[in-house]
Amino acid sequence: MTFVSRQRYIVPMKFHHLILVFAVALLAACGKTPYDNPIGNNSVQPDKKLFDKAILDIEKHKYDVGRLTLQTLINTYPDSEYLAKAKLAIADSWYREGTGHALAQAEAEYKDFITFFPTMEEAAESQMKVCDIHYEQMAKPDRDTTHALKADQECRQLMMQWPNSVFLDQTKQRLREVQELLAEGEYRVGTFYTTKGSYRSGANRLQAMSDHYPLFSKNDEALWELGNTYGQMGEQFEDQMIAAYQRIVREYPMSVRVPEAKAKLEQLNATVPEPDPERLEVNRYNVENRVEKGMVKKSLTIFGTRPDLRMAAKMGEPAMTTLMPSTPPGIRPTAEVTGGAAPSAEVSVQPIGEGGKLESEPDARRSKQPDEQAPANSQPQQP
Repeated sequence: MTFVSRQRYIVPMKFHHLILVFAVALLAACGKTPYDNPIGNNSVQPDKKLFDKAILDIEKHKYDVGRLTLQTLINTYPDSEYLAKAKLAIADSWYREGTGHALAQAEAEYKDFITFFPTMEEAAESQMKVCDIHYEQMAKPDRDTTHALKADQECRQLMMQWPNSVFLDQTKQRLREVQELLAEGEYRVGTFYTTKGSYRSGANRLQAMSDHYPLFSKNDEALWELGNTYGQMGEQFEDQMIAAYQRIVREYPMSVRVPEAKAKLEQLNATVPEPDPERLEVNRYNVENRVEKGMVKKSLTIFGTRPDLRMAAKMGEPAMTTLMPSTPPGIRPTAEVTGGAAPSAEVSVQPIGEGGKLESEPDARRSKQPDEQAPANSQPQQP
């Protein structure tokens, strides 16, 4: 038993020893020693290890640790093939963190990535993330519209700079929803003015909004309100009133306001236009694909902070410019007031002519005091 037991343990020891000797001989024959430093200048292994470790930390929500590792990679290996991916991963880590401060940092990092790597496919994705950062922070139409305006700008930037991007369709839909929110805010302001009797201000807002955002889901209602507002402003605005009713019939043939608009036009002896075939197709598709809110969701809307964008258009080209203030109807433009010349803020200075009262008379602002003494060389008057 003892001999068998010794043989059972000795044989494996000799076998492993032979394997080790054979491995050393093989490495020596290949000209490479087992103690070669794996961190070499021409090796891609260390930067890949740093990148993989950072990604693993980010996946575990250790964002600070992951960003520190990625920054170490960038500083240590400036020529690494993982440099662009590392910079993008830093931006993604801020984006995934999700706080207000983190999203601001993510936007800065994405912008930095676009500046240094504008031709990479990930540049368009970075611009899409910038658009999403502001899109996710949008408030209701009656609240601050800062993020909505920024989202509108950033989405349009992607569509103009990367027109062939795979993110184009997604960005276009984002832009439709953002402009639905902006148009809703302008619509509420316009109807507020018309309700209180400020017809010029209301017509100005409704006209500019309906012209700039033709895909707005309530544009037919806005045009109906606009036509009625022009009717309240007098006969000199009859042409504008007719144009508003005609747009309802021509551009929004699926609207419930079409029969009323036609009746108004017939009453005014105006031409009733035919529906635009292209607008008919867009209007029908958008009306059929709207998602109405249920009673429960309508009652809970007042407690939420996120805007409801389900009524936004699903088809059609969004506006590619920024809505600019316009001149209210009935107000003369500045060019007409100045005779066609551009207004100037220059101030001219001219010298006062000689012989004026300021030179010949005492200063009127100075009053003689009763206790003021007469000059020493003056003589008293004789009685």
